[in-house]
Amino acid sequence: MSKSTVKLRNAWNVIRILTSQPKADPISDSFQKSIYLDNAATSFPKPECVYDAVDRYNRENGRAVGRGTSDAGQQLQQTVDRCRFRAAQVLGASAKEQIVFTLNCTDSLNMILHGLLTPGDHVVTSVAEHNSVLRPLRHLEANRDVTLTLVDVDDAGFFDAAEVEKSIRPETQLIILQHASNVTGAIQPVEAVAEIADKHSVSFAVDAAQTAGHVPLNVEQLGADFVACSGHKGLMGPLGTGLLYVAPGMEKELTPARQGGTGSKSESDTQPESMPDRFESGNHNSPGIVGLDAALGYLLDNGIDQLRQHEITMTEQLCDQLRSIPSLTLYSNDDRKRHTGVVSLTSELYTSDELALLLSQHFGIDTRSGLHCAPGIHRRLGTIERQGTVRLSVGFQTTQDDIDAVIDALQQVSAG
Repeated sequence: MSKSTVKLRNAWNVIRILTSQPKADPISDSFQKSIYLDNAATSFPKPECVYDAVDRYNRENGRAVGRGTSDAGQQLQQTVDRCRFRAAQVLGASAKEQIVFTLNCTDSLNMILHGLLTPGDHVVTSVAEHNSVLRPLRHLEANRDVTLTLVDVDDAGFFDAAEVEKSIRPETQLIILQHASNVTGAIQPVEAVAEIADKHSVSFAVDAAQTAGHVPLNVEQLGADFVACSGHKGLMGPLGTGLLYVAPGMEKELTPARQGGTGSKSESDTQPESMPDRFESGNHNSPGIVGLDAALGYLLDNGIDQLRQHEITMTEQLCDQLRSIPSLTLYSNDDRKRHTGVVSLTSELYTSDELALLLSQHFGIDTRSGLHCAPGIHRRLGTIERQGTVRLSVGFQTTQDDIDAVIDALQQVSAG
């Protein structure tokens, strides 16, 4: 069958399924009624305490962090301090001052890359990285004479720590790697890489966007110099929040990307050297941090171990049933303990965009299709010409009914 025939058949399949049954009314049916399986992009819904905290701040406080001595300003400062302390607890950092508030994980990663690397430096990373690592590195390669080595991954998206070590050169300044793939969910052997980095006296940074809050994490036991986190994914805070862990002493190696007001040491017109003020210029995202504080409290109360087990259970049931649909291909191995709650798949019958559209418009199931801002892993998996994959990512709120509904939907669209 020619490619044009397949494309035409797929188009008719999409039309047939979209018109075979009445669609949900987009006006009367709320977003809450949809099945949300895009937690790798951002967690939703958030714990109720997050909404309450943000709403109370916006309605009853509204102050700027560190810019006033009123009772409301002091209450806000206490909440921000508690958020930083809770973040240190969740990440396993002994000093809350080593936690820097950022705009998102991309912001954290850019602070590392632009603040650490100088002309002539060499960096080791992998083909599986997100563009929030790859694009800054390519920029630095073109504009700051930084050189790169991209380590390959296997069919499930795992890199080999031994290959990382082989890539180290005398001029290697940094190894920066994901803790887990946002495409295959593969949890990488970052502990082994941390030992290698220490052995060779090379700085090591971890992109924990897909693991912080999903997987128990202790940054001090891990031994990384920098750990970048998203605040709105597994940590379940609002969008516009992120964290950067800087190991003690490493702040001196990192040049701040921004300078400005910090609400501290205002008698000086030079940037403070103390942590975390060194990296927190300008007004904080106060409502975001207040919401993140509530989310971190929820995580500490409920236990990441328990939430992790729920995600493993949901993902195992999802994968077991997906494998019974012959037209689907899954991109992971069977060991769910080595994966997050991320499952990527392709269909022989539809492009990824077509399949995601069917799931969304006909069944009310939110997924994500495409390359997921990680083109290298799709080249490695051979999915880049198929418009990437459909990614399903479970969260703490995912239920067995959700899994059953997704499987039923995929069986229906795969039947024709």
